Amino acid sequence: MTNRTLFQAALYGAAVLVGALSPWLATPALAEDDYPARAITMVVPFPPGGVADTVGRPVAEAMGRALKQTLVVENKGGAGGGIGMAQVAKARGDGYNVLMSLSSIVVLPEADKVLKRSPLFTLDQLKPIARFTADPTALVVRADSPWKTYADFIALAKARPGAVTFGSSGNYGTMHVPMEQLKAATGTYMLHVPYTGAGPAVLALLAGQIDAVATGPSSVMQHVRAGKLRILAHWGDARLAAIPEVPSFKELGVPIQYSQWSGLFVPASTPEPVVAKLRQAARAAAQDERARNALVAAGTSFQYLDAPEFERFVQTDARQMIGLVQRIGRLE
Repeated sequence: MTNRTLFQAALYGAAVLVGALSPWLATPALAEDDYPARAITMVVPFPPGGVADTVGRPVAEAMGRALKQTLVVENKGGAGGGIGMAQVAKARGDGYNVLMSLSSIVVLPEADKVLKRSPLFTLDQLKPIARFTADPTALVVRADSPWKTYADFIALAKARPGAVTFGSSGNYGTMHVPMEQLKAATGTYMLHVPYTGAGPAVLALLAGQIDAVATGPSSVMQHVRAGKLRILAHWGDARLAAIPEVPSFKELGVPIQYSQWSGLFVPASTPEPVVAKLRQAARAAAQDERARNALVAAGTSFQYLDAPEFERFVQTDARQMIGLVQRIGRLE
């Protein structure tokens, strides 16, 4: 075979190789330009009925309208939200897996360390896109309970340690941490009963299986309006528009605060052009009239932060919550 023939054969082989690889070589740029080319999965890491689900569904619909693609809500409960959070943290960063999380996302990795086990995920595996809501947690009991006020409630908790039970979405979650704050501030012992999410915990409260929950108002307002549940106090620093008749713990002389926020995250490897489109859609959702009305009907409203501000907010909240988890210590 002549040198010319060898050269031609080499050129042909290179052309075949480039042709074979071209779909893969072109895919990232093409995917970013065409994104979204198919439905997007929004993982809500809790069962239906909780705050993340209440916020996630109208936001998913509004973002879908902005992106001209469907956002399919997938409820993935377990481990206080850790299973669903880890699923997205470890997913491919292509924009087709997004996470609607609650503030427990900054707590769970530190809780795993306290429990001396490998974290299901770490915060640096996720990239913040937008915060949607940030509501103080509320202390909720059944309307037919003997407690008409917070004073009634805490009097029994002090008189009979362990007699009062409260439910949560799991150890160290957004329903558990504020109750640990309350116990520490009042020197009381109340029995913690963890569930798989806020929805199941609220159902357990309605069924009389537990005495109280601490949760975002949006997950219980329909039951409060129906006369089935009563809110005794909340963890904010002032009266809330949705429940103006309810005092804050600060007002009652109990120096505790806690906010249950919801926000959108993607895998940290997600390309910036895709992140930019998701940020734009998130901004559109926060201004969407249907989404805003849905949140107001649920007892909350948008308190929107775009990615840069939300990232700083997450970092600050993580520092505060890490200290709180360390004070709570190891739970069995």
